[in-house]
Amino acid sequence: MLGRTARGVFWMARYLERAENTARLLDAGHRMALTRDEAISTEEWRSVVETVGQTQSYQASHGTYTGIQVWNYLLREKNNSQSVLAMVENARTSARSVRTALTREVWEAINESWMNLRDLLGKPVREANLGEVLNAIRRQATLVRGAVEGSMLRNENFNFFRIGTFIERADNTARILDVKYYVLLPSLAWVGSSLDNVQWDSVLRSVSGERAYRWLNAGAMDPRGIAQFMILDQRFPRSLSFSLDKVRSNLAGLAHQYGQETSAHEQVRGLGSRIHHLTIDRIFDDGLHEFLTDFIATNRQVALAIERDYRFYA
Repeated sequence: MLGRTARGVFWMARYLERAENTARLLDAGHRMALTRDEAISTEEWRSVVETVGQTQSYQASHGTYTGIQVWNYLLREKNNSQSVLAMVENARTSARSVRTALTREVWEAINESWMNLRDLLGKPVREANLGEVLNAIRRQATLVRGAVEGSMLRNENFNFFRIGTFIERADNTARILDVKYYVLLPSLAWVGSSLDNVQWDSVLRSVSGERAYRWLNAGAMDPRGIAQFMILDQRFPRSLSFSLDKVRSNLAGLAHQYGQETSAHEQVRGLGSRIHHLTIDRIFDDGLHEFLTDFIATNRQVALAIERDYRFYA
């Protein structure tokens, strides 16, 4: 398999997952802003920008964090190369570059996603149609994943798509949790307060985990329990543990197809072994922020190792 084909499929998946994650964060931020006063709403919108790693570029364009400014910047700003519209266009460009490696169903789903979102985001998004736009982004991403799962051979292309998806998903979940404690709350004095519980509810909504968590925990909103759910629970498809396990299994598929492992396999096994032996109490004792920062950095190193080992630029 050519390295540029692997790169195209890998980044197609990452762009799509990142676009969907941004939509989820905006939806959670909007829900929070509707129930908070202006000062807390501003912090909520600032936390959304911080989570997606666009604080510097946003501040270069805007001086305040109002809802309409934030969601239009993250959804459709022409000068924002990391907007949802730009990411879906990048996913389409990547898919077109590897068109022969995809099934017709996958290509049509991606192309349709781009055309629909281009029309929806062709003009500024108002609060009245924000929900429609965010639902469309999530729906289109689901259609692409469904086409991949239902029509593609379980070969290198499928494995690279899944690896890209779950590396991006793990990064997103870790960033949401990290921002929760260090940006989203007004101060650490709020930890354990009623506001803190509302914020945790917002975090769960941003990863579509609210109903699953409440079902498993009889509705109790416990910060340690929520952190454990999002980090260690292998039943939850957006947890760090689940995402890492999928990266590992699809890398194993590549090793079987190519007849050898690479340094990326070793790195993923090492990261998986560390998380497998952790408890949430140990994570909190050592520092949630420190754990998440290390995870994000290691996850990024795994992605770079995959790009290097499979010669993405060859």
